[in-house]
Amino acid sequence: MAAGASSYALTLTPAELTRYRYMASRARDEEADDWAAAGIVPGARVADVGCGPGAVAVTVAEVVGPAGSVDGVDREPTAIAAAEAFIAESGVTNVRSRLGAADDTGLPPNSYDAVILRHVLAHNGGGEAAITRHLASLVRPGGWVYLLDIAGIRPLAHYPAVTELEARYQAFHASLGNDLLVGLRLEALLREAGLADVRGRRWDSVVHVPAGVRPPAWSAVPAMLAAGFVTAADVRRYDAELTEFDVAPGRPRLDIPLCAAWGRRPT
Repeated sequence: MAAGASSYALTLTPAELTRYRYMASRARDEEADDWAAAGIVPGARVADVGCGPGAVAVTVAEVVGPAGSVDGVDREPTAIAAAEAFIAESGVTNVRSRLGAADDTGLPPNSYDAVILRHVLAHNGGGEAAITRHLASLVRPGGWVYLLDIAGIRPLAHYPAVTELEARYQAFHASLGNDLLVGLRLEALLREAGLADVRGRRWDSVVHVPAGVRPPAWSAVPAMLAAGFVTAADVRRYDAELTEFDVAPGRPRLDIPLCAAWGRRPT
């Protein structure tokens, strides 16, 4: 696969948009210290590459405040349209969005205090190094690149059909050359891009999943159907079990293995 040739397969349904916004709220709570260490502080100029529907970009815009700014970039027009709608809805005025690939954003080089890339590398098998090098070129000397991605997928216990769905999702990603363990390589990618003072953290994000929020694999179902990884009968089974999950007493817990890493461009 060519560098930066995304194989992103998640459909931006209303439920998926809800999941993105929920994830952004979780990120602000769980990663505040990491963000600050990576230069995402009041007054900073930040780029959010692979911004999707803009949930994290808006959250970061709130963190950097009116003296700072955020430029969101995504290669999918539907994502940018969703981002622009959410930006308008949120009322923040220090964030913009534009079309661009992760390894060719069109953003000015040597310009940003921090560049963020979240949950993108796992969808760009073969392009990870080129993407990270491009991000490093965008930050000013002394600026930071902040990466976050998964370190595998843990299925929901006691939900066999959903466990099967997650297994099919992993096989689908493998067929595209994607690495769902890419989180374990973030620090190495930053060093290979010439960044210094590289640091990292791994943790399980423990989520009591809100009703109506479905796992990423569900949003990939149309792509998996088209590629022959699931059948219509499979989808009906998955939907029935996810509906049961939605109304389960209490909220079942989901442990999501995450990795973050950040590195500084030498001065």
